[in-house]
Amino acid sequence: MVLLLLWLVYLLRVTLFVFALALLFAYLLSPLVDLLDRAIPRKGTRTLALTLAYAIFIGAIVLIGIQIGTRVASQAQTLASGLPGMMAKLERPSDIAPAGINSLKAQLVASLRSDWAQRSSEIMRELPSAGLKFLSVASNLIYVVIVPVLAFFFLKDGDLIRSHVLESVDVGPLRDMAESVMADIHLLLAHYMRSLVLLSLSTFTAYAIFFSIMGVPFGVLLAVVAMVLEFIPMIGPLVAIAVILLVTLVAGAHFWALVIFIVAYRMFQDYFLSPHLMGQGVQLHPLLVLLGVFGGAEVAGVAGSFLSVPVLAMARILYVRTRRSRLSVSEVPPLLTR
Repeated sequence: MVLLLLWLVYLLRVTLFVFALALLFAYLLSPLVDLLDRAIPRKGTRTLALTLAYAIFIGAIVLIGIQIGTRVASQAQTLASGLPGMMAKLERPSDIAPAGINSLKAQLVASLRSDWAQRSSEIMRELPSAGLKFLSVASNLIYVVIVPVLAFFFLKDGDLIRSHVLESVDVGPLRDMAESVMADIHLLLAHYMRSLVLLSLSTFTAYAIFFSIMGVPFGVLLAVVAMVLEFIPMIGPLVAIAVILLVTLVAGAHFWALVIFIVAYRMFQDYFLSPHLMGQGVQLHPLLVLLGVFGGAEVAGVAGSFLSVPVLAMARILYVRTRRSRLSVSEVPPLLTR
């Protein structure tokens, strides 16, 4: 039965991922919804609070898209058109660097140029079927509508769903354990999602301010790349750093100053900001996180990497609760605190 269940989960991984995104999106909006619900004096106005929260969120997204999205698109187009010239400039040997460094740099640039040419030729070959691929991508855009709709129902009927699940379990120690597990998972997902968004916003803010002060080319684009990749645990920030350093090296602007800043900021975030925001939400060893990220990527790509940490954390909660229940602990305090 366990193998059949795992096989069914694998078959339904796309649908389950959409529901998981909707659930995490609901946790992201729940503080705003609760605030609006308390601000409205009348009772039974949860739907009105949800409507106002969605209107505020959509307005904020549109405003950010207008202010930042246009600059990101412009910088991405400029980078794509100017990349061959930057690589040619980088390929020229330096009078200061040793011959070995110049040779290594030439080999790296030649490899990048060859890969760029190969990708460009592949794009040209795929142009005849680009129409069909565009339709395929457009069909997936329906998830942009489905996720907020599902999140709306999670926010509106979350307590009712929880009550129905608990009612299906007989009164006794098993129900007490189920209630404790659900409370722990609720706090876990709330801590994780909100902390992840705050970490991503802090990364974008710090990078954008530093890039603007130092006059780094394509600063807003690189800051957005770092913010987006922050959602992939451990691997995402490393990829973002590699991309930023590579683009900065090719553009030839403040490379070593950028290296010092990135090292200082990552130490601040990894050793102070991230533990403070995550709190007791995710108690996983870094090796287990890496295992989950790589394993999730093999099973479900980027989606699997994104969901690996909360899934492992929930598995830990189930293990701890089951172990405590078997040890016959009469009253077990919550694993997580608000």
